[in-house]
Amino acid sequence: MDFLTEFKPVTVQPEQIEGISFQMIDDEIGEHSYTEEQYPIVQRIIHASADFDLGKSVLFHSDAIQAGIRAIRSGKKVVADVQMVQVGANKARIEKYGGEIKVYISDPDVMEEAKRLNTTRAIISMRKAVKEADGGIFAIGNAPTALLELIRLIKEGEAKPSLVIGLPVGFVSAPESKEELAKLDVPYITNIGRKGGSTITVAALNAISILAHKV
Repeated sequence: MDFLTEFKPVTVQPEQIEGISFQMIDDEIGEHSYTEEQYPIVQRIIHASADFDLGKSVLFHSDAIQAGIRAIRSGKKVVADVQMVQVGANKARIEKYGGEIKVYISDPDVMEEAKRLNTTRAIISMRKAVKEADGGIFAIGNAPTALLELIRLIKEGEAKPSLVIGLPVGFVSAPESKEELAKLDVPYITNIGRKGGSTITVAALNAISILAHKV
C-alpha cells in the first residue's frame, strides 16, 4: 500500500493550530518545576522548537518575568544580537508602549571598530548597545561572544539591562556563556547546554511581550 496515496491529512484552521499545539505540550510535558508565571515562556519555547528537553533546561532569575514586563510597558528598547531576532519578534507589541527593537551588529561604525581592534562585531555591537539602549531588554540567541561581552560589561558596572534573554546556540562558548549569565544577580532567562538559537530567543521575547499586554 502506498502510504502517500492513502494518507489523508486532517484540515485544521490556522487559528486553531496554536491552541492545539499548546494543549499537546501541556499533555506531554510531564512533571516540571516552573511557576505559573514562568510556564508560558517555556511553553512557547517548546512550541518553537518541538524540543521538550530544551524547554525543561530553561532557567529564570526570580524577577525575570516582571522585569521584562516592566521594561516593555516603560517603552524600553530591545537589543537583539542579530537581525533574525529582530525580524521574528512581534514589533507591534513592543512599539505600542514606545519601544523599538535595535540591532547594531551591521552598523558601519561597529564593523569599522571591530576591524580596527581585530575582534568580533558581536562584541563591539554590545559595547555600542549599552551606551544607546542600557536599561532595556537584551535578546541574544546567536552569538555567545555577544553574551560574554554583555556579562563583562555588567560585572564592570557599565551595563544595567532590565532583562537579559541569553539563549545562544552552539558548541563553542555557548554553554559557558549561559552558565556565567546564570551566576549574575540581574534578571535573566537562559538555559543549560548547547541548545538555543534565534528562534528560541524570539519565542521567549514574544512570550514576555504577550504577558505585558495582559491586564
